[in-house]
Amino acid sequence: VQVLPALGETRAVVLVLHGGKANSYEPSESKHLSSMRMKPFAAAVHAKGAADGIAVWRVKYRVRGWNAPELSPVADAQWALEEVRRRHGDVPVVLLGHSMGGRTAVHVLGDASVIGMVALCPWLPHEPVDGARGKRVVIAHAQVDRWTSPAESLAWAEQARAVASSVSYLTVRGTGHFMLRRAGLWSDLATGFVLAMLDTDPSTGRTATNVLGQAAAGATTLTV
Repeated sequence: VQVLPALGETRAVVLVLHGGKANSYEPSESKHLSSMRMKPFAAAVHAKGAADGIAVWRVKYRVRGWNAPELSPVADAQWALEEVRRRHGDVPVVLLGHSMGGRTAVHVLGDASVIGMVALCPWLPHEPVDGARGKRVVIAHAQVDRWTSPAESLAWAEQARAVASSVSYLTVRGTGHFMLRRAGLWSDLATGFVLAMLDTDPSTGRTATNVLGQAAAGATTLTV
């Protein structure tokens, strides 16, 4: 992992989980685009949260693929959660994952330290919802995504509503899977929801602030 430390004592950790490939045993490297894509998200969360005791951990998987039925990145995410406990005790953890990282987050969401998940354009083909029990969940998916399915994400979110403490599903217009268009909005949304779960004021842009307010008021399905 790459750790962006809290200023002072660590009171919470955000675990950032990047994307990957369906099948690959090629070693994962920080220079890969799937990893680089999450670097600005980690930096944005750290910039807004470090002073409030929030550390950000960027996980680098051992290999690039999901590799069913092995589910390679899940073991890496679980190791990171155990390492958080070893270093910081039972501090709350929020998961922030993109694409395969969102799928990985779903599989460790049930961990005792995890209080919530923010998944961006996640890859959720019929994944279990049991881990969402009692957790806060946000899924933001590009309206036009040719790599992962918004319909599958929405179906997972609807199933998770039965067990999660809250579920918000956001459709993001005018952008795609890699979040290059409207990049500032993606960053504001991710940072805002992650820090809101940790009771920290995210001070995001106007659009994201409006969405956060609607979600806090009980809106479960939003379009931005």
